[in-house]
This record gives sequence, structure tokens and C-alpha cells, in this order.
Amino acid sequence: MSNYNINSSEDYKRIYDESVNHPEKFWNDLAKDNFKWQKHWDSVLNWDFKKPEIRWFEGAQLNITENCLDRHLINKAQKTAIIFEPNNPKEKSEHITYESLFHRVNKMANVLKSKGVKKGDRVCIYLPMIPELAISVLACARIGAVHSVVFAGFSAIALSTRINDCNCKIVLTSDGSFRGNKILDLKKIVDTALKDCPQVSSVLVVERTKTKIHLEKGRDYLIESLLNEASQDCPIEVMDSEDPLFVLYTSGSTGKPKGMVHSSAGYMVGSAYTFKNIFQYKDEDIYWCTADIGWITGHSYIVYGPLLNGATTLMFEGVPSYPDYGRFWEIVEKHKVNQFYTAPTAIRTLAKESIDLVNKHDLSSLKVLGSVGEPINEEAWKWYNINIGKNKCPIVDTWWQTETGSIMISSIPNVIESKPTYATLPFIGIQPVLMDENGNEILENDAEGRLCIKYPWPSMARTIWGDHKRYKETYFSSFDNKYFTGDGSYRDNKGLFRITGRVDDVIIVSGHNLGTAPIEDAINEHNLVAESAIIGVPHDIKGNSLFGYITLKEASSASLGESLKKEINQLISKQIGPIAKLDHIEFVSGLPKTRSGKIMRRILRKIANNEIDNLGDTSTLLNPEIVDEIISKVLH
Repeated sequence: MSNYNINSSEDYKRIYDESVNHPEKFWNDLAKDNFKWQKHWDSVLNWDFKKPEIRWFEGAQLNITENCLDRHLINKAQKTAIIFEPNNPKEKSEHITYESLFHRVNKMANVLKSKGVKKGDRVCIYLPMIPELAISVLACARIGAVHSVVFAGFSAIALSTRINDCNCKIVLTSDGSFRGNKILDLKKIVDTALKDCPQVSSVLVVERTKTKIHLEKGRDYLIESLLNEASQDCPIEVMDSEDPLFVLYTSGSTGKPKGMVHSSAGYMVGSAYTFKNIFQYKDEDIYWCTADIGWITGHSYIVYGPLLNGATTLMFEGVPSYPDYGRFWEIVEKHKVNQFYTAPTAIRTLAKESIDLVNKHDLSSLKVLGSVGEPINEEAWKWYNINIGKNKCPIVDTWWQTETGSIMISSIPNVIESKPTYATLPFIGIQPVLMDENGNEILENDAEGRLCIKYPWPSMARTIWGDHKRYKETYFSSFDNKYFTGDGSYRDNKGLFRITGRVDDVIIVSGHNLGTAPIEDAINEHNLVAESAIIGVPHDIKGNSLFGYITLKEASSASLGESLKKEINQLISKQIGPIAKLDHIEFVSGLPKTRSGKIMRRILRKIANNEIDNLGDTSTLLNPEIVDEIISKVLH
């Protein structure tokens, strides 16, 4: 990123000051000098947080894949773009050059066009972590189709909800996926989902596991023969700067997932600039993010951010525990990985295993370590620093969201010093503020409040698909003229930020944002359940685990005990996916409520965490007597 690379604390201060004092000039110069445009913009930024309406680089025209692929063919055609590391370590890794990726993306784009996909159409991608996932994403972007990737661990119901919400006409999937020593039948999940999606005209199937599947005539096609027949030339679709690039769903505090819409130009600039600087990527480095492309981390920091910078990005199909808990470190050694970006849950899991699984591998290639998904606790940070980084690799503890599109607060290696449990300082152009409950900005340091952003940044989501009113209510109604993140934060006496967690009904479990409402909706469908309330409790590995308080229609049903708990978790797994199953279930005769009928989850959370000396005044509850009963059941 010419002129704007951050290599020292002086660089950071100078560039940050420029980005907040003269933001339009800063973003204008950065975007003009570092990307290929079909047409330059008429204005850098038009914004109004009250509507809310945000438009970056208005009037510009581009295609993000021209920036990810075409422009690298001049000098980097034979450079490896993607290293694919399969689930089975005995299966050979695949190195895909920029030239090969360019041709494969064009072929996939032409297949999509042959099935009637055109600019603006939505395409659902439900694939495991195989090259075709990244290729499909880029193929959609090349022809102006809006990709909607759904994590291939979601249930059929969760999948159909997302397909229908943005009215996808085509689905890309595979016969199955390898996950450790298991094979998951993805095609069967798609078949079940599509019973409720009559608008889907075609299903394109990648053969990965070679298992026997049902192909519905006239709808389902094995993609290999279509790709073999397709041309490897496909011109770009010219996109306006604010045309949607993708829709990605995230859990909300109400039952329906939110389809966050990201734009073409702003997202490109934000994901590219953050990747280059926060990971201090150099031209011959090997970079590995262990996330799934089904999440925003995979979109921004496996696919778009790296490829926009002409980087080599590693995709791993498997899990950290297969064939043993040394797999991550074996891959780092095998491919001489330089930047390694993973989740605190993975770090805590691996820290519990024998250190011999780490020490038998050469990790000397590592230069930068990263953490993403939730705040990392100090114990995990220290283990990561000592055993993986050998006390010589800076750790970037990155804070950001699906909604923000790119990293917002993070240290920068050898520029902004890491501090355990702290995200540290805002990235270039990001203007965070702390707000108190009365809507006043907290100006002093050594203070805690609700984390808001007071000025737009290029990669921010523009709306919720089909529901701009919800976008406004969720992010722009809590505090006047500010984006509310939903997170609380502490700012220390040096101005460093530490994220303290969600302040709404979203619980982060193993890095996944899980809204309580959809889980409760699933539980309440059980014919014996009257009502439920979900809260999060601290967990050594997952960060948080899910704790369910459930009232039954007939008290005698509680005698079913473990079998009923199993049925409830099966229902959650079916409706949402296994990631949302409850670790603890307590059957209670009632839930503490206000006189208006609101369930007091704050009280339930404190009981589950054995903080009963700090419950506050319960006498004003509709049913104060229930509190003692719940305490007795949970803590005795």
C-alpha cells in the first residue's frame, strides 16, 4: 500500500492523525494509488447516520476480482495464491497459482452464467473448506452476483432460512465434507432445506467425498463436467461502488438472522489495507488463517484481503485435533507459515494437550500470531506467546465484527505493542468512543462504557438485506449519530481498549455469535416445554457455554431428566446446528420476570455464575419467590 504502509509508531501516529483529521483526502489517496478502477469516483464519502445512509467512492466503477486476480497476472502469475491443505494429512497439498486460480474462477463464473445467474442475483454457497469455496466466491463477484456463504455446519432449517431471506436462485454444495474422521452428508442437508425453497432452480455439486448422493433431475448437476466444458475466459462485470458484493448472515438478539450487506468498493479498500498492515505481510510470506470462509473472518482474511495484496493464503479443510492435536503445528512446519491467525477457543483447546505435540515441530518460520472471534484471556495469551511464538512473535488480538467488514481495533506488529487481553488501539480511520448509559460520551481514560464508532469507515455493512429499519434500530438508535457495536469496552489510562463482552442478548461461544432468541424459539417448539431462557457462563475452552433454564408444561415431565435434555439438544441441533447445543439445562418451575413480563436474564446469569450476593433488589419482580427456588436448584 504505497505511502501508507505502517512500519513504525511514528508512521502509525502520522497516518492515523491524517485519517481522522482529513478522512476524505486520506481514503481518496489510498484508494486511488493502490487499486484498479474502471472509473474514478465523483465523491469520496456521503453519509448520514440518522437515516442511516453511507456511500463510499460514489460514482466509481470496478470489479473486486480484477484487483484480486487480473492485475497480479503481470508479475505474479506463477506465484502460489492458495495452498490447500486437505483434512487427511496423507492426501497431497495443492498449490494453486494466480494464473490457475484466474482460469478456475473464470470457468466457475461461466458455469454460473450458463445456469442463468446474472448481475444482482443471489447465490448460496454451502461448501466445506475446499478450493471450490474460494473459487465460487470469486466467480460470483466476477459476474456481479451476490454471494451468500452459509457455514457448512448449519442445519437444513438454518440453511433454508438464509436461502429464502435473500431469495437465492442457485445453490453450490458438495456431496459431503471430511471433518476429522467423519464424513458429513452436505447434499442430504441441502435436499432437506430445498423442500422449503421452491425458487431454487439449480444445485451445483462438487464431488469431494465421492459418496453416493441423490441427484434431482433438472435441478442437480455434478459440476466437474460443466467446468470441463466451460471457457477459461470470462470478462468482468463492471460494478458500481455501492453495488452489493455479498450478504453474510450473523445471529441477532431476535429470532431471525441478519443478512449483513457489504458493498463492492469500500469493502475492498478496508479488507486489503487492514490485511497488509495488521499482519505486516511481506511479498514472499505464507499466511494462514484457520477460520472458515462461512464466517466474515474467512471472507476478509482468507479470500479477499490476502488476494487483493497478491499474497499466498492457506486453506485448511480439517480440524486441529485430527489425526492428533499437533496438526496445526505440523502444518506450520510443513508450509513454513509466517503469519498464523486463529481463535482463542482453538488456543485454549490446544493448550490443554501435551506440549510435546508443539515441541516436536519447527515453528521458527512464524513472525506474527493473531487472535480473532472473542477477547483472548491472559492465560491463553501467555501460552500462545511462549509456546507458539517463542516470545519473539507479536500477537495481534483483533477486534471487529461481521458488520464492520474488517479489523477495527488491534495492535500492529513492531508498531503498536501487544498487551494481554487488550485489542489496544484503533486501526487507521477508526474513531471509537465510549458512551455511558445516558448517552453521554466518556472522555476520560481508565473508564468503561458501551463501545461506539462516531465516523464511517469504508468496509462497514450498508444495511440488513431486506430490512433497513432493523439495521437502523440495531446499530444506530441506541446512541445519537453513532454506530453501536453491541459490545462493552474498558479504556485504560494509556487509551488502550479491552473488549469486555456483549451487552445485548448475543453470546459468543467458540468465537460464534449466537443469539439467544433463535435458540429459545427452537427449545420452545418441544411439546413439553412452556418457556426457556438462555444465558452464557464462562467456559475454560469455549470462552462461554450455553446454560438453559427451562420451565415445563407439566412439572412431572422433569422426571424424564436426561432423555428430555437430549431431545431438547437434538431440537436445537436440527433447527440451528450443533454449535448451539446447551452444555447445561436446569428445569425450573418458573422464571424471574418484571411486572411487564420481561424475563430477568441478568438474575439468571448471576445465579449460574454463583454471584448471588449481588442480585440487586428482587422484591419488585412479579414472582420474587422463584429466585430462591432457582438458587436452591442450581447451587445445591
